[in-house]
Amino acid sequence: MKTYCLTLVATCFISLYQSSAQALMPEILPMKERAAVMDEILEYRIDNLLPELMRREGIDMWILISREYNEDPVMKTMLPSTWLSARRRTIMVFYDPGEGQDIEKLAIARYSVGRLLQGSWDIDVYPIQWEALIKTIEEKDPQSIGLNTSEYFGLADGLVHTEYESFMQHLPEIYHERVVSAEKLAIAWLETRSQKELDIYPMICRMGHTILQEGLSEMAIHPGITTTDDVVWWLRQRVNDLGLKTWFHPTVDIQRYDPENFDHLRTFSKRPDLRVIQPGDLLHVDFGITYLRLNTDQQQHFYVLKPGENEVPDYLKEAFAKGNRLQDILTEQFRSGRTGNEMLKAALDQAASEGIMGSIYTHPIGLHGHAAGPAIGMWDKQEGVKGTGDYPLYPNTAYSIELNAASEIEEWGKIVRIMLEEDGYFDGENFYYLDDRQHEILTIPRQP
Repeated sequence: MKTYCLTLVATCFISLYQSSAQALMPEILPMKERAAVMDEILEYRIDNLLPELMRREGIDMWILISREYNEDPVMKTMLPSTWLSARRRTIMVFYDPGEGQDIEKLAIARYSVGRLLQGSWDIDVYPIQWEALIKTIEEKDPQSIGLNTSEYFGLADGLVHTEYESFMQHLPEIYHERVVSAEKLAIAWLETRSQKELDIYPMICRMGHTILQEGLSEMAIHPGITTTDDVVWWLRQRVNDLGLKTWFHPTVDIQRYDPENFDHLRTFSKRPDLRVIQPGDLLHVDFGITYLRLNTDQQQHFYVLKPGENEVPDYLKEAFAKGNRLQDILTEQFRSGRTGNEMLKAALDQAASEGIMGSIYTHPIGLHGHAAGPAIGMWDKQEGVKGTGDYPLYPNTAYSIELNAASEIEEWGKIVRIMLEEDGYFDGENFYYLDDRQHEILTIPRQP
């Protein structure tokens, strides 16, 4: 594997970041080089992370079973770059023979899965695929057999009912009591970030920020003509033109001085399709991209200057500062072992003590946008989240710090909500933002 790919990506990002205070688009690799980077990361994760995680969670053998186009979410993250789906029925087996020995990686399939999982189904010896799997289990004799089943975590519940039934029907009775849920292992695999991923994640977040800087500016917005829906589709088109992907449809919302009662729940449900952007509007955008299998999720604010204005009004600056403070309050609660619900309560209590009307709905991010790991509130569950909110915080995990702080704006005669979301990383001791965060509302047009 050409390890220079990751070094090249990181070097380009650093040089761009240091060369100008303005937002510059990092280099976006062509498809062939992207594939090399993705495979390099995947192989590193399987060789270096997986043994540690299997031993941490006490799983001797982890079995993933999927049929083509109905893949387990975990299996999708383990496919090489040239595999866009499973093939026929694909069975992955990871076996830990014990400390000091390498993890064994097998594919009970007609094909090898990339370079790491060697195909080990001899159809002439075992015409039935299940028989080949059972033979492997009998040879290894694992004391625990992990399957991806979970009540609360959809991403860890990828084994479909028919495949589970077929597996259990073929599995000898002696092994039935050894079958356990691999929920925690599946979550650990999905949520744990490797150093190779951290080398490139800031660059990916910079890409998202740069696209927002372009789309929420005079490059794309003509007040009095441009609608919020126009900006949404500008963002979608820009992402497509760059050869990137969005993992959700962006949203752009307006808060302004008018008789309308702004309802922030539109951000999560229904909203007017067409709203013309006017001077004096406070714009909010929610946007995320996918690149090299990693995702971003970002929300920022922009103010459209009225004639004669050259900066954001002070009352909006003060409201925004409360949003930044609420971010700090939450990230100060990050401690290894604390559950999402514990961090949520502590942060909301602290915010209330400081007079901040806050709502927190932070989630993990990484190989998925709404990724595996502890939920730290949901917009409609501020008292805690059963199941996912009870999961603890682990080191080397990434989060989208998503929340809002409400302020009563006398000048507008209404409540304005500063809705922020920025991606960051918890190393076990400290939390930091991968590409910093928004510290002030930016103007449209930008001012020198």
